Order: sequence, then C-alpha cells, then structure tokens
Amino acid sequence: MAQLIKLKDYISRYQQNILLYPSRYVRLKKQKWEGVKKAFDTQDMKIFYEDNESLDDITEEKESLFLKIRGMMNKKPKEEELLLFPAAVKEEDKEEQIFSFDYKANALNEPQSEEQLKLQFLNQLFRFQLKWASSTLTEKSTVKKAFYYDEHLKYFLQRFPDTYLVLYKPVFLLKNAPIDLEVMMVTPTAVWCITILEEEDSAVYLGSNEKFWVKKYNDKEKKTLSPLIALNRTEKIVRGILDRHDVALPIQKAILTRNGYIDYPTIPYDLKIIEKRNYDEWFRMMRTQQSPIKAIQLKAAESLLQHCLTTSVRRYDWDAPEEEES
Repeated sequence: MAQLIKLKDYISRYQQNILLYPSRYVRLKKQKWEGVKKAFDTQDMKIFYEDNESLDDITEEKESLFLKIRGMMNKKPKEEELLLFPAAVKEEDKEEQIFSFDYKANALNEPQSEEQLKLQFLNQLFRFQLKWASSTLTEKSTVKKAFYYDEHLKYFLQRFPDTYLVLYKPVFLLKNAPIDLEVMMVTPTAVWCITILEEEDSAVYLGSNEKFWVKKYNDKEKKTLSPLIALNRTEKIVRGILDRHDVALPIQKAILTRNGYIDYPTIPYDLKIIEKRNYDEWFRMMRTQQSPIKAIQLKAAESLLQHCLTTSVRRYDWDAPEEEES
C-alpha cells in the first residue's frame, strides 16, 4: 500500500521528517497485519465481537479505553520529558501511543476469507493514512469528507507498493501564488506525474495538441478540456524543483484512463498514454518493481514537499478522536 505524503494543502507528518515516516509506516503496517492475520489463521476471533455479545460489554470496553487514554494524558510528565519534548524521541513515543494504527476489527463483520480480511484491513489503513496526511502531534488540517470516499485516492494508495510516495492533488506555493497540480507518485526510479481521465465506461478520447479534445460516447461527441494543460504544468513545476535541488530522478508524464480509450495520432515523445488496451501491462510493471526506498527518492519527495502550501491550525485536544468533516 503506497504512502500518502501530501493531500491537497493539508499538513503532513512526512513534511516534518521524510527520513523517518516511510520506514515507520512500513513497520506499523507489517506489525498490525501480522497480528490480525495470525488471529484469523488460528481462529482466535476475540478481535471480533461475537453476535451474542451485549452492548453493555462493548460500552464497558470503550469506556475502559477512554479512561486509559485520559489517564495517560493527565499523567504528569517526568522532568526529563519536559526538557526534551518535543524532541524526536519523546515525540515518537507519544505518537506511537496516540496515532499508531489500531485495527478496529470489532467495528466490522467477521471476515469469511483472507481476501475479506485483507480488504477490511486496507480500508482501515486508508483512513489511518488520511490521518497521517492531515495532522501532526501539534497541528491538524480539516479533511473534506469526500476524500474518505475518493476512489481514485484509494486506487493510488491501495494498489501500489509501500515504497511509492503519493502526493494527491497537492497545492504548491510558487512566487506566493497557490497552484493546484496533478497526482504525483515518487517511486524509487522515477517521479510520475499523472492526470486521471475517467468518465463514462468505454468512452473514446480523440487526443490532439489543441486546447480541447473530443470525447465520443454512445454516438455522441463532446468537447473536453485537454488533460495535457494541467499535466504539462505539473511536469514543468516538478522538473524545475528537482533541478533546483540537484535531484537527478527521471520524470514520467502519463494520462491514465482505466475504463476508456485514447486515440492520439501525434502523441508527444515524452507522454505515456495508459488506457484499456495497455493498462494491465503498465500496472503489472508498476506493481512488480522490487526496489527498496532510495535516498534519491526521499530527496525528491523532500524537495517537492518544501514547495507545498500547508493550511493547518494548532491542536489543543490532540488526544481526542478525529472525525472527518465536510
């Protein structure tokens, strides 16, 4: 599952320490998955609530958890903690306690297969990633509710390797002006700038170098703004930032439509068209890359994050559960 390092203009913990969080994410994910997988394999279904368990039992457990958290938060810190906080070690301890991924299997139906278990796990991990991409120990951003149901966001996070770092519709701040850019995926071998072009199933897009393309669907034709406009802007900005920071990582520029077709007779040499006829081949290629996270990849991600706009507020009640907002 790829890592969401930036979402819109929300604050991200990856901005604080790009060297720390990718490895921490992988570790937390592995630990939690091994735990729920072992429980499933051994039929130790205590992680799921039985059908005959009473609401009082559930309420009692929730209250017990609340009391533990409140007690932890009211606990007077030791003198050395006061001296160090928010030093990295103490911040990591607090973050592990408050923000570590807690698989709430009891909130879901008992899985009947490993595939069901994996899907439930990935969906909860998705929500966990939104938290990491919108809050830190001391600050938070307001997440639009739509992102919790954004199928494109889920696709980029749930279908690609852990070593891929995703910036989803980031807002960059250049010359004091905010600029909305396309999806970026920083892999160990390249930075992918991707425009998604998915509307009606099996729609056909006639590509050109003009400002508008033509979309054909059900014997109807309609003009649509060329996706190259936003894609070229994104690629130009990414290239400029990487050059400025001396990051020699290739940039790939792609238009993605999994459910449609693109006919583009004069396709530019630096553009990749990924559509129904070649999607499976591209997807397999992206999924089978076995390279670990590389230093040049982290440097590229850090360079891009430095130019992102961030809108956040101070956290005053940072132990309270966060609810998505509209």
